[in-house]
Amino acid sequence: MSAAQGGCLCGAIRYEVSNQPAKVTMCHCRFCQRATGSAYMVQPAFDASDFALIAGHPKIYTHVSEGSGKEIFINFCNTCGTKVFQTFERFAGSVGVYRGTLDDPNWLKVTPDNSKHIFLAVAQNETLVPAHTPVFKEHAAQNDGTPIAPMVFDTPQKRGDLTS
Repeated sequence: MSAAQGGCLCGAIRYEVSNQPAKVTMCHCRFCQRATGSAYMVQPAFDASDFALIAGHPKIYTHVSEGSGKEIFINFCNTCGTKVFQTFERFAGSVGVYRGTLDDPNWLKVTPDNSKHIFLAVAQNETLVPAHTPVFKEHAAQNDGTPIAPMVFDTPQKRGDLTS
């Protein structure tokens, strides 16, 4: 698989990823809603060895997760303000890219086998939950790393219909 590149709006921060990610998370938590200004964040998680900055030096905002109490390091362009990628205290060795910063966001392969939706409990009501994809009311694992069993639906669901 060929590498992909991405970066911020003004081009000061550029990165390259050398492989498809092992997993893609659609996070519906309030932090991700605020961080993206949209209903949820689409975040491919790359092994740090598959990610390289090729231009620029991002500024870092450190945020403490309400869910885990662990630090999230948001890397953004100090010139245009674009959030480009995150690193994590909880998931050392992983880099989460904001999908929209990829030069070709459709390069990313998202399937039911490599993706999940998390924090469905606070998702916006009009959110559609795809069939055959693992979804979680909160995070996919407890703070100690113990996996939580997902919900998987045979047909697409509207989040508002699941909570009424």
